[in-house]
Amino acid sequence: MQTNYIHTWAKELKLLVGTFIVVLSIGFYSGLSFVGETSSFSSNGIQENYLGNEENEEAEEMKFKKTDRHMLSVVHSHILSMSMIFFLVAVLVFYVDFNSVLKKFLMIEPLVSVVTTFGGIYFLWKGLLWMKYIVMVSGLLMTLSYSLSIILIFWGLTKKRN
Repeated sequence: MQTNYIHTWAKELKLLVGTFIVVLSIGFYSGLSFVGETSSFSSNGIQENYLGNEENEEAEEMKFKKTDRHMLSVVHSHILSMSMIFFLVAVLVFYVDFNSVLKKFLMIEPLVSVVTTFGGIYFLWKGLLWMKYIVMVSGLLMTLSYSLSIILIFWGLTKKRN
């Protein structure tokens, strides 16, 4: 039985965690804004971002297929950094006094979505065009899980001690 819930932590530690979550969320949602700028949050936008749109003479912005080096850099850096982000968020979710089934989902799902999203982007780039739909669904699940986790953590931080 877990007894050291986040709402029982010292005020200073709760302030640190709350500040960390705010700063982390600024980074997360600004990255999401970048995704919107580069893909318009559409399946065709995702495809064009990685495979280019050179055949579309009426495109407002010309995009070219990403190079091997660029794709390896994107996949590598995002999987490493986002796995650390979601691991830290999962540890904080663990310490919130809440439904254990939902907590388990919120702790594991974003990590699965990181691999699915960036693996999907890689396979899309390799020519499996249907992966753009997998990327969209897994990216949406990742974002929803992150958002719900942050809400849950803030709820735990503001919950009164018994």
